Amino acid sequence: MAKPQSKQLVVCIENEGYSASLERRKIYVALRAPAAEKHRLLRVIDESGEDYLYPNVFFRAIALPQAIKKAVLAAA
Repeated sequence: MAKPQSKQLVVCIENEGYSASLERRKIYVALRAPAAEKHRLLRVIDESGEDYLYPNVFFRAIALPQAIKKAVLAAA
């Protein structure tokens, strides 16, 4: 059985070239992708509901209280 991917919450700070897929100032779920990270990319579940690779400079990691993080991930 596959191990579940670790998730983190990020906020979009830039969407140049991806305005249909990403909204600035919106919180997204990012999935850990070590191979992509080596290329400065981040795997993000975007507006389509699918996960795609985007430049990591488009996002900043955010820390939320555990109860809020659980609620956001449950709603994603």
